[in-house]
Amino acid sequence: MATMHEGVLASLGPRIIDGSLPAGSVITLEWLGDEYAVSRTVAREVVQVLASMNLVESRRRTGIRIRPRDEWHSYDPAVVRWRLGGAQRTAHLQELSQLRAAIEPASAALAAERATPQDGAALLRLAQDMETTGAAGDLLTFLEHDVAFHRSLLHLSGNQMFAGLCDVVEEVLRGRTDHDLMPAHPKPEARRLHLQVAQAVAAGEPGAARAAMTAICTEVLRATRDS
Repeated sequence: MATMHEGVLASLGPRIIDGSLPAGSVITLEWLGDEYAVSRTVAREVVQVLASMNLVESRRRTGIRIRPRDEWHSYDPAVVRWRLGGAQRTAHLQELSQLRAAIEPASAALAAERATPQDGAALLRLAQDMETTGAAGDLLTFLEHDVAFHRSLLHLSGNQMFAGLCDVVEEVLRGRTDHDLMPAHPKPEARRLHLQVAQAVAAGEPGAARAAMTAICTEVLRATRDS
């Protein structure tokens, strides 16, 4: 069950993201307390979290100012989630898909160079699980396997900067499912490509891993343009 301050965040964050509370506008702890019927302590906790995302700036005597979009921490998972829930979802999905296309093929190639046999076997099992649940139309279980696959691949790259994008990629994958942007049965071609990535990583073939992941990212980019 969500705490009181989490509930306020889940409402207030999207209001900032979608511009209902526009950049430059000022709110106060008193306003937050009245708007959401919460204590000053809860309101302060909410502001602290929003400030950590750079969505707001709190100054003594001048109130809590909403920051402009270009100052937000765009890689914060909550910011990604709220943007995907807003009216500009398609544009943000395209941005995120472009990010994935820049990072994940390189990550797959590095994973093929660095993964141990045990790592490769575990990635193969995830790809096989994706095939099974995807073919059965078990979209929620497929999603969990898909998330685990991409998180594992980013970690296996051995690049901490790539691994630092795990939460962002997870939010993208979950957002596509939550907002009904995934087919009821994940495409056989996409499932096959995930298996090819895993096979290439397990076999230590960086070029093949990069090529298969590039094909996955290219298809995702096409799908976001067409959505």
